Amino acid sequence: MFDGVHLGHRAVIDMAVQSARRDGGIAAVLTFWPHPSALFRPENATKLIIDTETKVRLLSAAGVDAVIVQPFTREIASIEAELFLPHLQKFLPKLHTVYVGENWRFGQGRRGDINLLLAEARKHGLVVMSSARVNENGEPISSTRIRAYLEAGEIAKANTLLGYTYFAEGSVEAGKSLGRKLGFPTLNLAWEPELRPRFGVYAVRVSGPKSKHLHDAVANYGLRPTVEQSTRPRLEVHLLGDCPFGNGDAIKVEWLGFLRPEKKFENVEQLQAQIAEDLMAGAEILSKKEA
Repeated sequence: MFDGVHLGHRAVIDMAVQSARRDGGIAAVLTFWPHPSALFRPENATKLIIDTETKVRLLSAAGVDAVIVQPFTREIASIEAELFLPHLQKFLPKLHTVYVGENWRFGQGRRGDINLLLAEARKHGLVVMSSARVNENGEPISSTRIRAYLEAGEIAKANTLLGYTYFAEGSVEAGKSLGRKLGFPTLNLAWEPELRPRFGVYAVRVSGPKSKHLHDAVANYGLRPTVEQSTRPRLEVHLLGDCPFGNGDAIKVEWLGFLRPEKKFENVEQLQAQIAEDLMAGAEILSKKEA
């Protein structure tokens, strides 16, 4: 799945890219969409950290020459492990080497492992290279860990495993000017990820084509229970300095620190006082981060 394109994924990808550069070959990534769980347990499918478009961009930035997005269907799921490599060769006749993580499983019922892959590769004239799992604090880096951190609001830990700063991208859309009425105007971002980070207030930095500079800001992601109990989460961003962005502008919001969970205040005055404290706390966190 390469969900998140985290440091564990990068270990496998970097091996393939370096080999392709050395041998004059092409480094390609095969990835699935949707997550297999959407087929086998649709009532409780795994929520993805990033969408396919973002995944392709991150893979390309990692040096990959081609990305193959394979729809995960019952036909794909039913391929026997021993037939997996011939299936790849049918569509990729110049396939030379397959790079995988040491714990990778494949084939119907996830029956295939690295030992079976090695044995089958010899039969079909292919080379297999496996990458050891990358650990952080003694535990393997995985998309599952990152999802848990994001849902808990532990954004700094998620960023460590991702190897880059978690971000949201989209176009600024017109809101109800509620932030402006409170004295804290916000940019409202049209952004709806599958995996929702914890509702709350975050220290962030904002950039976009209109201004590549990283602008310090504080963002609220959630349902805004004090001013309007919405059913659709919204990302609202207040810049700590001059704001060069407006409605329709594309922006990127990088999440650096969690300040507090979202809560409902008794009145608007309490909310205003808390926002003022949030801005000071956000500025303090951002002052300690490298720009």
